[in-house]
Amino acid sequence: MEKIKKKLKMPHAYAIIILLILFCMILTWILPAGTFETVYNEELDRELVVAGSYSPVESSPVGPWGFFESLYAGMVNASEIIFFVIFASAYVFLLMKTGSLNALVGSVLRSLGNRDHLIIPIIMLVFGIAGTTIGAYEEVYGLIPAFIVMAITLGYDRIVGGAMVFVGMATGFSAAILNPFTIGLASAVAGIPMMNNKILIFRIVAFCLFMTLSISYVMWYAHRIKKDHTKSYLFGVPEKLLTKDILTREEVIALPFTIRQKITLWTFLILIIAMAVGISVYGFYLEELAALFIIGFFITGIINHMSVSDIADSFVESSESAMYGALLIGLSYSIEVVMSSGNIIDTVVLFLSNLVGSLPGSLAAVGMLAGQNIINFFIPSGTGQAVVVMPIMAPLADLVGISREVAVTAYQFGDGFSNMFWPTAVAVECGIMGIGLDKWYRFITPLFIMMFILQAILISVGVVIGI
Repeated sequence: MEKIKKKLKMPHAYAIIILLILFCMILTWILPAGTFETVYNEELDRELVVAGSYSPVESSPVGPWGFFESLYAGMVNASEIIFFVIFASAYVFLLMKTGSLNALVGSVLRSLGNRDHLIIPIIMLVFGIAGTTIGAYEEVYGLIPAFIVMAITLGYDRIVGGAMVFVGMATGFSAAILNPFTIGLASAVAGIPMMNNKILIFRIVAFCLFMTLSISYVMWYAHRIKKDHTKSYLFGVPEKLLTKDILTREEVIALPFTIRQKITLWTFLILIIAMAVGISVYGFYLEELAALFIIGFFITGIINHMSVSDIADSFVESSESAMYGALLIGLSYSIEVVMSSGNIIDTVVLFLSNLVGSLPGSLAAVGMLAGQNIINFFIPSGTGQAVVVMPIMAPLADLVGISREVAVTAYQFGDGFSNMFWPTAVAVECGIMGIGLDKWYRFITPLFIMMFILQAILISVGVVIGI
């Protein structure tokens, strides 16, 4: 039996991404190359695809040389998020090094007693609300390591810690009520108001249902592994990156909570508030947020009486820990490089839109949903997908007799929830969480299937009630 398990062992996360790049390289030799025309929209300040403008172009398949070039190009294209993760990780690493986070967890545990499991729904709901309103997503990646340490301290594993932030935030982002980056842009492209009374009620109900599902699932897994740690999908995987920062529950409860640690955590809270204000009011993105993390990094070092050399050593140490994730992020971006070089992305969009258009009206909405899930593999960017897909799907909705609001909802669900599944998107999060894609898929696949079923039900209800 042990020999069979070894034979069936999933390959390394890097190997999985390399295989996907090779698969996409092969697709560039099989699928016809083609592109849509685009036109600049002054009101949206974006290039939009022109529906019905697809035309074949000269085939440009990616060969072995292009494959190796794409590995470098992917790293370059991902540089913005890679360096954001490095700077954010440096701050969180130093925060953990001061012991402030462990002291806070100990204080919370002393207050909650045996009810510490309530931390999971509270944190997930906070991040879910951030995702559903201001469209927070990549901006919170830097906070994931802090919650991983908290989860392990509470007797869970890395998956629970990462899921509290990522699944909570991604669920809110996907079941958006006000998210300007998805439903705001998609509604504008479709030529419909972002909000009316009926669609608002529909989105609030959808948000509540999806958050209930995701929180229940994460809590089920957390309870399962706390009861029996061998049930963890990471059981047997050595905890290499954060070992010295992890204490037992009893050790954490016994920790004193010093004035210096409290000041350090107040700095952490101010940083989070500054991030929220910056994102919602001033349009902060990775560059500005990275600057906030750098400022927080130095202030934390000064508060804890660290010398310049100590602060520099901490940055180097944190960078070593972050490299696994940073390289995985760069490799995942190579997939898009290959598909773009081969001019096959628009071909896939055309094929799927034609397929949806051939379905009877009652199935067209669910077909749109399935199509959007597939398209998200090829276009992981939510805004990028909106400007490519919505100019095609909006008039298609008119032809098959469903509302454009349904088309926007199909885009919203298909783009968002599959970000928790497709490796072109989730490799980034797995890299930051420091877990293999195989372990993540064991955890997320049942939830993704349940979420897709719920999406299909809600889309069908939306057609019936006429949102």
